[in-house]
Amino acid sequence: MTAQPKLYITEEMYLQRERTHLEKYEYYNGDVYAMAGASEQHNIIAMNLAALLHAHLRGRSCRAYPSDMRVKVLKTGLHTYPDFTITCGQSLFSDPEKRDTLINPVVIIEILSPSTERYDRGLKFQHYRTIDTLQEYILIAQDRHHVERFTRQENNEWLLSETIGIESVAPVASIQAFLRLHDIYEQVVLAPDIVIMRPHDRDDQI
Repeated sequence: MTAQPKLYITEEMYLQRERTHLEKYEYYNGDVYAMAGASEQHNIIAMNLAALLHAHLRGRSCRAYPSDMRVKVLKTGLHTYPDFTITCGQSLFSDPEKRDTLINPVVIIEILSPSTERYDRGLKFQHYRTIDTLQEYILIAQDRHHVERFTRQENNEWLLSETIGIESVAPVASIQAFLRLHDIYEQVVLAPDIVIMRPHDRDDQI
């Protein structure tokens, strides 16, 4: 049996499908990749962030977009859907008439999950780093109170800072914001830590 040739999807074909279907896909180098579903923790964190960002940015020149807004990385061709994308000043789109694919994010926020964490930290961040306008990349854990922030430096290196603990505050310098982890994780039920008891830890050991 002869193997069927792999179908190459053009960017135009991809965008036409995305604009007429409910399911969302990433696109890169002729291939499309289905987006995974989100957990309860992910959805609650996303709702909390949406409320916090909306309240903070009201009346200002920056705006936040949720995960339905597509982002195109111009230098690599990746099309993807960050959990949150923030622009400041004029939002620019690859198609000014459709206005559904941003190209000038200032801040990108991803909520980590077991299925996406490696990608978000690795290859996806490599793509994001080529976006000239991007100043901050923020990763939010959904299994613990932990926020990581990567900020672009003058020499084009990226500096990592961490915010840990429910009483801590995570800065987002590009929009002059300080996000309390208590607010980010409000109503989020974290799974309890699993404690493995060793034999000599038991009280009934002789």
